[in-house]
Amino acid sequence: MSSVLEITDPQFDTEVFEAETPVLVYFWASWCGPCRLVSPSINKIADSYGDSLKVVKLEVDPNPESRTKCKVEGVPALRLFKDKQLLAEHEGAIGKQQLEEMLKKHLN
Repeated sequence: MSSVLEITDPQFDTEVFEAETPVLVYFWASWCGPCRLVSPSINKIADSYGDSLKVVKLEVDPNPESRTKCKVEGVPALRLFKDKQLLAEHEGAIGKQQLEEMLKKHLN
């Protein structure tokens, strides 16, 4: 069981901008090959960081409002938010080690 929460446009503000902890948003698509490569790393990060980081995933095709709000141009894409502020972003495939390095810069 993954601790990644799947969200949709109507849930975005509540789950991301109103969260008490930093939130990693993973934008993906079912037709995206690189997304299938990144997903296991996202799940491992969610399990590893537990209470210090909330991880959500949002499928881009049925959720255009959030995709536009976060200026996502390609998938897979990652956005790290804390207190409504964008701390980090990445588009394209990313390895678990690179992802952890990105997170460590912004998480205590």
